[in-house]
Amino acid sequence: MRRLSVRLLLSHVLVAVIGGLVTFWIAHLTAPRFFDDSVGLAQRTTGGHTPGAGPAQGGGNAGLGTLAKQQFADAVDKALLLGTVVGVLIAAVFGAFVAWRLLRPLAAVGVATRRIAAGEYDARVPAAGVTEFDRLAADVNALGASLADTEARRVRLLGEVAHELRTPLTVIDGYVEGMIDGVLPAGPEQLGQLSDEVRRLRRLAEDLSTLSRAEEGRLSHVPARIDLGRVVADAAERLRPQAEDAGLTLVVRCEGGLTVDADADRLAQVVTNLVGNAIRATPAGGSVEVGVTRDGRSASVRVTDTGEGLDAADLERVFERFFRVPGRRGGSGADTGSGIGLTIARQIVRAHGGELTASSPGRGRGATFTATLPLAG
Repeated sequence: MRRLSVRLLLSHVLVAVIGGLVTFWIAHLTAPRFFDDSVGLAQRTTGGHTPGAGPAQGGGNAGLGTLAKQQFADAVDKALLLGTVVGVLIAAVFGAFVAWRLLRPLAAVGVATRRIAAGEYDARVPAAGVTEFDRLAADVNALGASLADTEARRVRLLGEVAHELRTPLTVIDGYVEGMIDGVLPAGPEQLGQLSDEVRRLRRLAEDLSTLSRAEEGRLSHVPARIDLGRVVADAAERLRPQAEDAGLTLVVRCEGGLTVDADADRLAQVVTNLVGNAIRATPAGGSVEVGVTRDGRSASVRVTDTGEGLDAADLERVFERFFRVPGRRGGSGADTGSGIGLTIARQIVRAHGGELTASSPGRGRGATFTATLPLAG
């Protein structure tokens, strides 16, 4: 009784049985009365005598009339009973056919989901020609495509992380072996190189850990009432030497007096990520502008560059974990490293009740990243 096919079949049979029984009951109650009315009308039409019978036959005709009425009622009952049985059988056959037609698409969905669960993300559900099932099939197919894309990016991330780990580890291994063999001195310069590579490894590990906590909703932040313009300006100014080394003009225009309830360190992390990405995406001679303005009851932090820009299809995808825009400077474009910086930045902004979005006129025409935060009070 828990199977949908059984329930569909039983529902058709039950409808047929109820319809047949109701028809049988009504016919059984009303057929004799209709018969009496018909006989009475005939007698009135022929002057009180049954057509073809003489006066001496009146008593016999009454008995025959009662017998005929009973025979008529029995015949009607048998006909209705036969019709009910046949109707139930036809309803059962039709119900089984309908159940099969309806459940066949569900079986296809089940097969596809099991294949997707087994890692065959290219499994697809064919259209069934029924609107509701086609919508379900489209959702399952979209799920498979999304999982396939996520898996591909995960595999790519593993390779990229392995590459990022391999470079500093190779440097460290080379320096340490050189020092052991006496080829390299263990002086401040060599130890400084080792320290830089260790910090690089630590930063990569921290980024991956931060991403994990952000997606699990465990990203800690301590909100306090802060001047948003000052926090953004300080974070941007720390990257001014990097912008100047890249031959870029960094413009910082932050409106004062805009207070928000937020974690200053986390917001500085967002600004550092956005400005750092803009610097890496902009060729020498370009500019990066950082601004904070009021938008009604919210404050907006905008980082605009004159760099390579983004395609319309990538405006949302740049915030997906592990996504990296192909063919960009440094191999990433809007995002860098392992492709998780913007994912973390958006999670931080959303944790503060805001939103981080991207816009761009197109390739080669720059991009703007906007973080919107509610004002305090």
